[in-house]
Formats: sequence, structure tokens, C-alpha cells
Amino acid sequence: MTTMHFPYSIFCRLAIILFLAMGLTGCVNEDEYPDTAAGNFEALWRIMDEHYCFFDAKGVDWDEVHARYAPQMSDAMTRSQQFEVLCNMLAELRDGHVNLYAAFDVGRNWSWREDYPTNFSDTLSRRYLGTDYRIASGIYYRVLDDNIGYMRCATFANGFGEGNLDEIFSFLAPCNGLILDIRSNGGGQLTAAEQLAARFTNKEITVGYFQHKTGRGHNDFSTLQTQKLKPSQGMRWQKPVVVLTNRSVFSAANEFVKYMRCCPHVTVVGDHTGGGAGMPFSSELPCGWSVRFSACPTFDIDHQSTEDGIAPDHQVSITDADMTRGLDTIIEYARQLLR
Repeated sequence: MTTMHFPYSIFCRLAIILFLAMGLTGCVNEDEYPDTAAGNFEALWRIMDEHYCFFDAKGVDWDEVHARYAPQMSDAMTRSQQFEVLCNMLAELRDGHVNLYAAFDVGRNWSWREDYPTNFSDTLSRRYLGTDYRIASGIYYRVLDDNIGYMRCATFANGFGEGNLDEIFSFLAPCNGLILDIRSNGGGQLTAAEQLAARFTNKEITVGYFQHKTGRGHNDFSTLQTQKLKPSQGMRWQKPVVVLTNRSVFSAANEFVKYMRCCPHVTVVGDHTGGGAGMPFSSELPCGWSVRFSACPTFDIDHQSTEDGIAPDHQVSITDADMTRGLDTIIEYARQLLR
């Protein structure tokens, strides 16, 4: 299998350039399709047909989907009714990264998290944090009473201050181990995920692979390109760390788990992640609605797709008995591993 090698930070910049370029060619010209029920349907169907990456992975016959949904569209329908049909068509993809945006609603598929136990309780998390926790760059952290560090990272929406991360890891350095809780982290910036993961490796490592579309065919992809993670120039963690996950770990947070599994002394505990991969592609329909989806398949170190999520090293769920006692089963399991 042929691969091309790029440092991961370079991947991010290349991907942004790539998708900007795709956006210029992918936007639907209103002259091509009229702003009618049929016109908007055909525009959306074609955008997905030419740019969506996961038809084979999802087992979806997109031509068959067209045959079923096209007759449902009519100019006698209200905008809301048209929107519903288009959303139903997109739901055939079972993809949490596919969204249709109108002024009055957002079409989405959240079955990747809604069909499963949450395995996270904000109330329980705050019980472990107590009231004397610290906050830096949006990360909540403290030392638990068994000398285990606890970090709660709820989002990658914003980058982290390198100085803030230095302060966090300096404060937690005396701990015997670290729990990094990213449950219900829905993602954000890939660069932020990379930035935090870089604190857990002392050398450049391969963390996975990615592809991009090279044509309009469903299987027109580039060769696999290698994702590299470089170590941070700041303070790095050298002791065991347990990463906590659940089904609501998605997108950039899913990628973070992929990186962390390649770092030394890391164990993943909790539930299967929600998945979601790659950089976003956006385009607009004649009526002004926009569609957004991932257009960059990503793979783990074993060349397995991460689109449908990543399994933990230890599958653990919060039990009702522990909930009643005010205990988080997943945190308690992690503490046992680190003692």
C-alpha cells in the first residue's frame, strides 16, 4: 500500500487549503438548478453524489435513494415540508457529520449518541471536581484524594494556551497518574486536539492516515497519506494516563482518541466513541440552505476507518447502583488502573 508522509500539523494546513479549493468547485450555481422543490432536491443529491466520501462504508446505494425520494418532492409543498424530505434523504447516510442548515432548523442525525447510554453525568463529574478545582484554557483540573490527577476537557472548540497547558501539567506532575475525561466532547478544532495530544509523546509518532477526494466518482480518492504527531515543546506528561470516552466523543475528539492510543502509557476506558472524521465540506442550495459534511476519510494506525468510532481498551458503563451512591463507575475503574 502506497503512503505519503506528512507531519500532522502540515496535514491540517493542507486539508484547509484542499477544502477551500473543493468549496470553490463544489458550490452549486443557482443557474444550474432552479429554486424549486425539484431543483433543490437535485442540487443536494448531486452535491452529495460528487463529494461525499462514505457511500461504500455506509452501504448506501445513492441512486436507489434518489429513486425513492425524488417523487416525494412537489412545488405544492411548504418550505418546511421540502426541508423534511431532504433531511430524510440525508438520514439514509446515518452520518452525524451531515447537516442541512435552513433559517428555521438544522437537519441532523444524532443516532450515534442518542441510541446509546450517555455514560456521563455532569453532576457526578462535579462531585469529583469538588469546589477547589482549577480552570485553565477551558480545562477543569484537580488532584483527587488518592493522588491521581483529573482533567475534564469538554471541548476542542478553541485552541489551548501553551502556557496554560504548562501550568496544568506542572501542577499535576506529582500525581501517580492522570485521568483525562473527554466524555461528551463533541469536537471542534483538529489543531486543538493535536495540541493537547502532543503533551503525551516525547518523539514524533505516526498516529494514522487520511485520504481526500480526487474526482467526482464515489471511489475517487488519493493515496493514503500519513498523519504524524510531533511532541510539544512544552512540559510533557511521562506517567500513566487513562482517557475516558463515551458515545458523545465525536469529530475532533474522536481523532484525539486516535492520537492518544498511539502515545505511550495510555489506556482508553469507557464506551465506544461516536466517530466522525475529517475536515468539513460545505455547499449551498439554490434556496439558500447549506449542507455540510465530512469529506476526508481518516484511518487509525492499523488502517481501520475511524468514521464509526473507536473502541476503548476497557469497555465500562456507569451502573445504576454506583449512580445511586454518587459514584462514577468509569472514573472509579480508571482510578483502580492507576493505583
